[in-house]
Amino acid sequence: MADPSFDVVSKIDRQEADNALNQAAKELAQRFDFRGTNASIEWSGELGITIRADTEERAGAALEVFKEKLVKRSISLKALDAGEPRSSGKQYVISGSLKQGIGAEVAKKITKTIRDSGPKGVQAQIQGEQVRVSGKKRDDLQAVIALLKGEDFGVALQFDNYR
Repeated sequence: MADPSFDVVSKIDRQEADNALNQAAKELAQRFDFRGTNASIEWSGELGITIRADTEERAGAALEVFKEKLVKRSISLKALDAGEPRSSGKQYVISGSLKQGIGAEVAKKITKTIRDSGPKGVQAQIQGEQVRVSGKKRDDLQAVIALLKGEDFGVALQFDNYR
Protein backbone atom coordinates (compact mmCIF):
# COMPACT_ATOMS: atom_id res chain seq x y z
CA MET A 1 0.00 0.00 0.00
CA ALA A 2 1.23 3.51 -0.80
CA ASP A 3 2.27 5.93 1.92
CA PRO A 4 -0.37 8.34 3.27
CA SER A 5 -0.31 11.67 1.44
CA PHE A 6 -2.17 14.92 0.79
CA ASP A 7 -1.98 17.82 -1.66
CA VAL A 8 -1.43 21.47 -0.77
CA VAL A 9 -3.41 23.56 -3.26
CA SER A 10 -4.66 27.10 -3.66
CA LYS A 11 -8.01 27.26 -5.39
CA ILE A 12 -11.33 29.00 -4.95
CA ASP A 13 -14.84 27.69 -5.32
CA ARG A 14 -16.02 29.56 -8.43
CA GLN A 15 -19.69 29.15 -7.50
CA GLU A 16 -19.13 30.68 -4.06
CA ALA A 17 -17.17 33.57 -5.61
CA ASP A 18 -20.03 34.11 -8.08
CA ASN A 19 -22.54 34.12 -5.21
CA ALA A 20 -20.42 36.66 -3.30
CA LEU A 21 -20.22 38.93 -6.36
CA ASN A 22 -23.98 38.71 -6.98
CA GLN A 23 -24.74 39.47 -3.31
CA ALA A 24 -22.38 42.47 -3.41
CA ALA A 25 -24.00 43.74 -6.63
CA LYS A 26 -27.45 43.44 -5.04
CA GLU A 27 -26.31 45.29 -1.92
CA LEU A 28 -24.76 48.09 -4.04
CA ALA A 29 -28.07 48.48 -5.87
CA GLN A 30 -30.13 48.60 -2.66
CA ARG A 31 -28.04 50.46 -0.07
CA PHE A 32 -28.92 54.09 0.58
CA ASP A 33 -25.32 55.37 0.65
CA PHE A 34 -24.73 53.99 -2.87
CA ARG A 35 -27.80 55.70 -4.41
CA GLY A 36 -26.86 57.99 -7.29
CA THR A 37 -23.20 56.95 -7.33
CA ASN A 38 -23.55 54.47 -10.24
CA ALA A 39 -21.66 51.90 -8.17
CA SER A 40 -21.44 48.48 -9.81
CA ILE A 41 -19.41 45.28 -9.62
CA GLU A 42 -19.13 42.68 -12.36
CA TRP A 43 -16.98 39.87 -13.74
CA SER A 44 -14.40 40.74 -16.37
CA GLY A 45 -13.20 37.46 -17.79
CA GLU A 46 -12.92 34.16 -15.94
CA LEU A 47 -11.59 35.41 -12.59
CA GLY A 48 -11.34 39.18 -13.15
CA ILE A 49 -13.49 41.73 -11.32
CA THR A 50 -14.32 45.32 -12.23
CA ILE A 51 -15.77 47.79 -9.73
CA ARG A 52 -17.06 51.15 -10.96
CA ALA A 53 -18.38 54.20 -9.09
CA ASP A 54 -18.63 57.98 -9.56
CA THR A 55 -16.33 58.78 -6.64
CA GLU A 56 -13.13 57.21 -5.38
CA GLU A 57 -14.61 56.73 -1.89
CA ARG A 58 -17.66 54.85 -3.21
CA ALA A 59 -15.44 52.60 -5.35
CA GLY A 60 -13.39 51.75 -2.26
CA ALA A 61 -16.57 51.15 -0.24
CA ALA A 62 -17.90 48.84 -2.98
CA LEU A 63 -14.64 46.85 -2.76
CA GLU A 64 -15.14 46.53 1.02
CA VAL A 65 -18.69 45.23 0.48
CA PHE A 66 -17.30 42.59 -1.92
CA LYS A 67 -14.60 41.61 0.62
CA GLU A 68 -17.28 41.16 3.32
CA LYS A 69 -19.25 38.86 1.01
CA LEU A 70 -16.13 36.81 0.19
CA VAL A 71 -15.38 36.29 3.88
CA LYS A 72 -18.99 35.24 4.56
CA ARG A 73 -18.63 32.69 1.75
CA SER A 74 -15.39 31.26 3.27
CA ILE A 75 -13.11 32.57 0.52
CA SER A 76 -9.81 33.88 1.86
CA LEU A 77 -9.00 37.51 1.11
CA LYS A 78 -5.50 36.32 0.15
CA ALA A 79 -7.11 35.06 -3.07
CA LEU A 80 -8.30 38.59 -3.96
CA ASP A 81 -5.83 40.82 -5.78
CA ALA A 82 -7.39 44.29 -6.15
CA GLY A 83 -5.70 47.44 -7.36
CA GLU A 84 -6.19 51.07 -6.37
CA PRO A 85 -9.10 53.15 -7.73
CA ARG A 86 -8.10 54.92 -10.93
CA SER A 87 -9.93 57.60 -12.83
CA SER A 88 -11.49 56.50 -16.11
CA GLY A 89 -13.47 59.32 -17.68
CA LYS A 90 -16.15 60.39 -15.21
CA GLN A 91 -15.90 57.21 -13.14
CA TYR A 92 -13.40 55.55 -10.85
CA VAL A 93 -12.55 51.94 -11.66
CA ILE A 94 -10.96 49.23 -9.51
CA SER A 95 -9.66 46.21 -11.41
CA GLY A 96 -8.98 43.05 -9.50
CA SER A 97 -8.80 39.30 -9.85
CA LEU A 98 -9.13 36.12 -7.84
CA LYS A 99 -5.87 34.15 -7.74
CA GLN A 100 -5.66 30.38 -7.97
CA GLY A 101 -2.70 28.01 -7.98
CA ILE A 102 0.56 27.99 -6.10
CA GLY A 103 3.37 29.73 -7.95
CA ALA A 104 6.85 28.21 -8.27
CA GLU A 105 8.39 30.55 -5.66
CA VAL A 106 5.69 29.87 -3.07
CA ALA A 107 5.86 26.11 -3.76
CA LYS A 108 9.64 26.22 -3.11
CA LYS A 109 9.02 28.07 0.19
CA ILE A 110 6.45 25.45 1.23
CA THR A 111 8.75 22.52 0.45
CA LYS A 112 11.67 24.25 2.23
CA THR A 113 9.50 24.88 5.32
CA ILE A 114 8.44 21.21 5.38
CA ARG A 115 12.03 20.03 4.91
CA ASP A 116 13.43 22.37 7.61
CA SER A 117 10.69 22.34 10.27
CA GLY A 118 8.57 19.30 9.47
CA PRO A 119 8.84 15.85 11.00
CA LYS A 120 11.46 13.41 9.72
CA GLY A 121 10.35 10.99 7.01
CA VAL A 122 8.00 13.46 5.29
CA GLN A 123 8.63 14.27 1.62
CA ALA A 124 7.23 17.16 -0.41
CA GLN A 125 7.21 17.31 -4.21
CA ILE A 126 6.08 20.18 -6.43
CA GLN A 127 3.56 18.99 -9.02
CA GLY A 128 2.55 21.87 -11.26
CA GLU A 129 0.48 24.31 -9.18
CA GLN A 130 0.25 22.05 -6.13
CA VAL A 131 2.55 20.37 -3.63
CA ARG A 132 2.20 16.66 -2.79
CA VAL A 133 3.23 15.77 0.75
CA SER A 134 3.72 12.12 1.73
CA GLY A 135 5.07 10.28 4.75
CA LYS A 136 4.96 7.00 6.66
CA LYS A 137 2.65 8.15 9.49
CA ARG A 138 -0.63 10.05 9.34
CA ASP A 139 0.31 11.87 12.55
CA ASP A 140 3.34 13.36 10.77
CA LEU A 141 1.08 14.58 7.97
CA GLN A 142 -1.26 16.18 10.52
CA ALA A 143 1.77 17.94 12.03
CA VAL A 144 2.75 19.26 8.58
CA ILE A 145 -0.78 20.60 8.01
CA ALA A 146 -0.65 22.39 11.37
CA LEU A 147 2.81 23.76 10.50
CA LEU A 148 1.63 25.11 7.13
CA LYS A 149 -1.50 26.67 8.65
CA GLY A 150 0.74 28.55 11.08
CA GLU A 151 2.89 30.04 8.32
CA ASP A 152 1.94 32.91 5.98
CA PHE A 153 2.92 32.24 2.37
CA GLY A 154 0.78 35.05 0.89
CA VAL A 155 -1.68 32.65 -0.75
CA ALA A 156 -4.76 30.88 0.53
CA LEU A 157 -3.87 27.22 1.14
CA GLN A 158 -6.22 24.23 1.16
CA PHE A 159 -5.40 20.61 1.83
CA ASP A 160 -6.88 18.05 -0.60
CA ASN A 161 -6.82 14.29 -1.19
CA TYR A 162 -5.82 13.33 2.35
CA ARG A 163 -5.41 9.54 2.19
